[in-house]
Amino acid sequence: MPNMQAKKLKPPSSEQMRVFERKAHTLKALAHPLRLWIVQSLLGEKQRCVCEFVDASPLDFSTVSRHLQVLKTARVISSKKIGKWVYYSLNMPCASGFLDCLDEKIS
Repeated sequence: MPNMQAKKLKPPSSEQMRVFERKAHTLKALAHPLRLWIVQSLLGEKQRCVCEFVDASPLDFSTVSRHLQVLKTARVISSKKIGKWVYYSLNMPCASGFLDCLDEKIS
């Protein structure tokens, strides 16, 4: 039975749809176990070198780099080249609360 006190649901405006599309793009970027691990690894850290992710992961450099690029394109992380290495930092500190919420709901 419909809720008689709820406001009538309106379709999203074109601006709202653009915002939802950006949010969906970000969520898609996070929708991989390795990328979630990367984000989790950057929480509370100023930055990490790509070499750290490669050393800690069973995957090769090019695969890790592709995953980092997906996160960078979605603006979840940013990068800075220092010498021959690229360092990554988290652009979305709110990811901490999101990941905590996921941990709480799936455990």
